[in-house]
Amino acid sequence: MSNERLDAAAVEAAAEVLRSVVRRTELEHSDRLSEEVGATVLLKRENRQLTRSYKVRGAYHLISGLTGAERARGVVCASAGNHGQGLAWSCARLGVQGRVYVPGNTPRQKRQRILALGQGRVELVVEGSTYDAAGAAAHADSERTGAVYVPPFDDPRTIAGQGTIAPELVEQAPRPLHTVVVPVGGGGLIAGLAVWLRERCPEVRIVGVEPQGAASMTAALAAGGPVALEQVDTFVDGAAVGRVGDLTYPLVRDLVDEVITVDAGAVCTEMLDLYQVEGIIAEPAGALASTAARELAGSFPADAVVACIVSGGNNDVSRYGEILERSLLHQGLRHYFLVSFPQEPGALRHFLDDVLGESEDIVVFDYVKKNNRETGPALVGIELEAAAGLAGLLDRMAASPLTIERVPPGSPLFTFLM
Repeated sequence: MSNERLDAAAVEAAAEVLRSVVRRTELEHSDRLSEEVGATVLLKRENRQLTRSYKVRGAYHLISGLTGAERARGVVCASAGNHGQGLAWSCARLGVQGRVYVPGNTPRQKRQRILALGQGRVELVVEGSTYDAAGAAAHADSERTGAVYVPPFDDPRTIAGQGTIAPELVEQAPRPLHTVVVPVGGGGLIAGLAVWLRERCPEVRIVGVEPQGAASMTAALAAGGPVALEQVDTFVDGAAVGRVGDLTYPLVRDLVDEVITVDAGAVCTEMLDLYQVEGIIAEPAGALASTAARELAGSFPADAVVACIVSGGNNDVSRYGEILERSLLHQGLRHYFLVSFPQEPGALRHFLDDVLGESEDIVVFDYVKKNNRETGPALVGIELEAAAGLAGLLDRMAASPLTIERVPPGSPLFTFLM
């Protein structure tokens, strides 16, 4: 790890290095979120960055500062996808050879982009099922080959580069900022923003947000230091880090006002709203901040200016089916049941006529047993027009002579549905 200083001046120096390289992304007003949250909500569009993610800021800043001898040894990193794209783009621009280790759950779109941005200078290696497994492999590579390891978050040079978003936010905001909401994975982005804001704009409230299934900073704050999560839900892949950084943790502890978590289903709902209302393509991690702003609705003064970092837009279109499913489940609009239909005429007709309401649709109907179906129930997915309609549906099911069992969210059966 570099021993370089990390303060507001370091962030400003990084901004000078990056000024002619990265995009000064837009800070856009969101009518939808402002109305829902009860304050002025602005979206910092890092999804429109060169590599569709803020990660290029840290990667380029670090690699551009290497000596000639270090560049000759090449660079290596681990990434859930976005940091690898930033490194690949930087390697192509600076003429450096690199290797990127990614876990097996990294979306295909991100893998393809890493290779395309590297322009032949980057090798892609798939290792393990989590970011932390890929990270261990990348560290081993560095020790074996001498390639310079480029941390995605736990290095002063990476943090300073990522923190360059902060002065842009302050310069672009139409009025002084009240709150900045920042997605948290390993903690590099929020640490960089916090270092600069606490020195230059100490009155700004800083809120970090993690996915509930990968709340490694929340766990570190509770334990008094970085700890490894026993399980990591990798759906929000850009923030699915099992252990936060040794350098980022104390910065977040000392400089950040609050770190909260949000449900993955709520993130999916926000992703769809961003796309359908604002026309913004955000990956799951990119929608964390605006999801959190919705959860904090009503807690801001009416004249507050709230900035949310849309940290990335590298979303694979093939994931939208799962995103829609998770959103409907979160909103209480889709429910699943195991229904045992007796082998007699009229059983299915009774279910359609007497159990389902007029505005309720069957979206899944599949026999659990593919052979000898009469001995097993059918899995039935039902979509409601409004979440409040569930009570009536359950009452009609209870009054039915059919044997109907609700499949609760979180059941192992859901691994077959999504």
